[in-house]
Amino acid sequence: MPRYDLAGRAALVTGAASGIGLATARELAANGCAVALNFLPGDPRGAEAAASLRATGATVVEAPGFIGGGEEAAMVGAAIAGLGRLDLLVNNAGTPGVSRTIPGHALDEFTDELWDTILDTNLVGLFRTTRAAVPALREMRGAVVNIASVAGLSGRGSSMAYAASKAGVVALTKHLARGLGPEVRVNAVAPGAVDSTWQIEWTEAQRAQSIQNCPMGRRCVPEDIAEAILFLGCAGAMITGQTLVVDGGLIL
Repeated sequence: MPRYDLAGRAALVTGAASGIGLATARELAANGCAVALNFLPGDPRGAEAAASLRATGATVVEAPGFIGGGEEAAMVGAAIAGLGRLDLLVNNAGTPGVSRTIPGHALDEFTDELWDTILDTNLVGLFRTTRAAVPALREMRGAVVNIASVAGLSGRGSSMAYAASKAGVVALTKHLARGLGPEVRVNAVAPGAVDSTWQIEWTEAQRAQSIQNCPMGRRCVPEDIAEAILFLGCAGAMITGQTLVVDGGLIL
């Protein structure tokens, strides 16, 4: 059952071909919001996600573009042109840069290329996307929700480079909130361990340990994170500059 009346509003979700991004787009559409889906050019999952949402009667715009590659402004412009307005930007696109955890002592594995990939996507690309969206968001007195991570708060995660990028998202969220208020609210969600198609390769032992360490007794699913994103993006009129941890208590 819809929780918000978002009829007439529009949102852009980056990294929306799967996982948290797709779950967020689905939840927004279920609440009446028109949605622009950003995904990597050529990723068939993006077009499939758009078609699936349109089949429910939702208004959907496809906005392919590589976050972190300098295409952000053009992608945002095309999305806004297709939507006609912008009330919410969800900066979800991100990458761990690796498929396995890199221990902190393995400094030689943290190549310049790995740092560039992670920071360009997770931090610089997020900033460029937000910068491009600000004029439209100001006009609608809209909101931005960034996806951080508990890695940026606890120092854990797939690697120190990933954790540093997400700590940067937390800091950038605060600075953007100060700079864009009162017209635009800016907050972040910091997920814990999430069962998703976007995932570091966990061993069964690591996965079991993450469940054992969680007071709620399970790992998050994308819908748990989407619920928090909608709250911060569509309600909470006096909440800005905050990072909401959604991890079932894992980092406790």
